[in-house]
Amino acid sequence: MGRRYDLDWVRVAAFCLLVLYHTGMYYVSWDWHVKSLYAGDTLEPLMLLSAPWRLSLLFLISGVATAFLFRRTPAGFVGQRSWRLLVPLIFGMLVVVTPQAYYEVVEQLPGGYHDGYLAFWGRYLQGDGTFCRDGDCLDLPTWNHLWFVAYLWVYTLAIWALLRFAPRAMAAMGDWLERRLSGPGVLLWPVLWLAVARILLVERFESTHALVDDWYNHAQYLPIFLLGALVATRAGVWDALQRMRWISAALAAAGYVFIVWYFYGSGYGDDRPPPDALRMLQRAVWALFQWTAIAAILGLVRGIAFRDGPALRYLRDAVFPVYILHQTVIVILAHNAQPLGLRPAIEGPLLVLATFGLCFLGFEIVRRVRWMRPLFGLKRDGGNVDRLSDREVVASEPSSG
Repeated sequence: MGRRYDLDWVRVAAFCLLVLYHTGMYYVSWDWHVKSLYAGDTLEPLMLLSAPWRLSLLFLISGVATAFLFRRTPAGFVGQRSWRLLVPLIFGMLVVVTPQAYYEVVEQLPGGYHDGYLAFWGRYLQGDGTFCRDGDCLDLPTWNHLWFVAYLWVYTLAIWALLRFAPRAMAAMGDWLERRLSGPGVLLWPVLWLAVARILLVERFESTHALVDDWYNHAQYLPIFLLGALVATRAGVWDALQRMRWISAALAAAGYVFIVWYFYGSGYGDDRPPPDALRMLQRAVWALFQWTAIAAILGLVRGIAFRDGPALRYLRDAVFPVYILHQTVIVILAHNAQPLGLRPAIEGPLLVLATFGLCFLGFEIVRRVRWMRPLFGLKRDGGNVDRLSDREVVASEPSSG
């Protein structure tokens, strides 16, 4: 196998999808930092088209990339990954995400907040816990959307420990997985795991993104990250995904239709709870949709002869800085556009375009300033940091291919 340009493009597309999704969060009834005056449930079925699987896909691809990176530079792996992830996380918490918390307080604090951004920033850095609404207080400082980076760092340390201290066991596990995931099992077993996790844990453990108490999310994201690392170079698994791509797509479509019906067409809700059996079925179908959507995407792109080029190289470097910036940009733009009174059909696309434009402008600035590059996850010398390639792995570890 050569470089996985297909996964490069999937990674870029998945991060771009976050811009669309988080812009959508401004217009739906679900809790978020700022809300449009037109917020409602109209857009929510469309949001459900990616909500079950978008982050799982990112963790899977991150697991693949982590395995490749470890095999190229095992000696300095922990230091390099910690520098790449923790520096942007800390900088992001102290500087980048602060406006999100500020505008949340401005819009949602009873009576509003009127002391200005700099005064709020001082209290934010001091960990002021008095910003409360209905007994629910903001935990400051916060990582907000950068929780993904924190989880990724913890999961990376876990996979490093396994690869470093139990390489034979990891290789044996990879062999075992390849045997079971080289046929229909590539759909069956991941769906079964995700279904059991959702049925048993989703009601007991609310999604907090707080790391220490987020057990349902760990039950889905850590195994998927580990799966990506274990099957990174297992051609049998990737070939099975390609063969099963249309079955995966059909199952994902059916799962999506059921999920939308359950939440928006069945008539069930807080005032009319569904039967327990139907609720359990919904959780299982959610898991089916979650994995088969990922399987369909990976299977479909594997059959495309992607090539390297200037556009892909540019986007590979841009994707992490754009991710770091995007939610803050959306929050700032959305809140300050409210006096214009634009309808969502006009305002939403403008928000998306402006967010991409400002984030890529930010990337253009960051990549030209040497001391800023590490703050946004870029190498100081301008080299590429994430390679989805297994040429070196195949050459050095035949048993892994």
